[in-house]
Amino acid sequence: MSDTTAEAPAGAPAATGSASGGPESLTDRLRSPRTYAVLAGSLLLLVLPFYLDRFWLQAGLFAMAAAIGAIGLNMLTGATGQLSMGHAFFLAVGAYGYCVLAGESSTENGHTLTGLGLPTWLAAILAVLLAGAAGGVFSPIAGRLRGAYLGIATLALIFIGQHVLFNAGSLTGGYNGRPVPPLSVFGFTFDDSELVVAAVPFGSSEKLWYAGLLALLLSALFARGVLRGRPGRAMNAIRDHRIAAGVMGVPVARYRAGVFVLSSMYAGLAGVLLALVFQRTVPEYFGMILSLEYLAMIVIGGLGSVAGAVIGAAFVSLLPQVFTHYSDSLPLVSAPGTGGLAPGEASRYLYGAAVVAVVLFLPGGLARLGLTRTKKPKTPRNPAVPRQSAAPNPSAAPKNPATPNNPGEKS
Repeated sequence: MSDTTAEAPAGAPAATGSASGGPESLTDRLRSPRTYAVLAGSLLLLVLPFYLDRFWLQAGLFAMAAAIGAIGLNMLTGATGQLSMGHAFFLAVGAYGYCVLAGESSTENGHTLTGLGLPTWLAAILAVLLAGAAGGVFSPIAGRLRGAYLGIATLALIFIGQHVLFNAGSLTGGYNGRPVPPLSVFGFTFDDSELVVAAVPFGSSEKLWYAGLLALLLSALFARGVLRGRPGRAMNAIRDHRIAAGVMGVPVARYRAGVFVLSSMYAGLAGVLLALVFQRTVPEYFGMILSLEYLAMIVIGGLGSVAGAVIGAAFVSLLPQVFTHYSDSLPLVSAPGTGGLAPGEASRYLYGAAVVAVVLFLPGGLARLGLTRTKKPKTPRNPAVPRQSAAPNPSAAPKNPATPNNPGEKS
């Protein structure tokens, strides 16, 4: 039996997936420019520790930690429509939870620091779960409030967290913070002990680079699976029309509470990575400014998008580092403490202007800049059936030679 293409009349298009608008094959996806760009970017990220100095590696690690936290906040705010102003609180829970669980009891700056001395890899996992538990305590409120009301309620977490961080000296070390134990996994320690790889000395930043990449990759893949699956559709339904989602059978309060816990765990993981990069936790860092920066990340990058969260986090977290590093060369920007416009202030002005520009001219965020405009799909035709130019004329229809023209005539 011949195939469809062979039976099609002359001039009819072949029935291929790309011509008919059907789904692309695996070969087409592997040959797409986007796949090559992802492979090139992945290879570049893997070789960067061999060429960059410690400053840029730490800046990249800050961006990775910020991206992990922004992905969690984007699932809560961008995909579910729940405004949260207390994201910095859960970062602090993850960072200080790791220090308490992995650190040893000691005395520093007049404070007797409490530490459980657990294995650092176990302490990191428990710190993430601890941040999720803190989100679970607040989740009944998150399940019943929405919009500005939830934002004001989560704002209280910042004030509570700052009070605890500054006054619970035995846990946090007070104003001066407490040291962070280096991560150790299967006998491999991510500290400053020198490790030579391909004639390049690897310190803590180089070692943590690959741990941060792995954590970011797993976090992004998990969030992408959630957003593209049934939970993601339910979250979008809650964001777009809460009452209609409830009528369709979506447990609105349960989903809101669950996403809040998941977002808190993402923030806890980001806090653990930040603590490992800083090597010392400071209470002042986990304040209101940090929560506002995370909101700026997801708005600039793109609400409801994993790629948008990563792009926005890189934009907001790397901008102050770049301004600080090149403050001598940039106009109107001076080094910190010299009396001019500080790099941190200049960066806030710039990404504040970026938020306004994105809201006005690019509602989809910076992630939309890399997407091509989708064309209107054409209705595929059946190549085996030629299209007729006009309706057939009954008078011009061919006569059956087996039927006589006049019933009275003989054939």
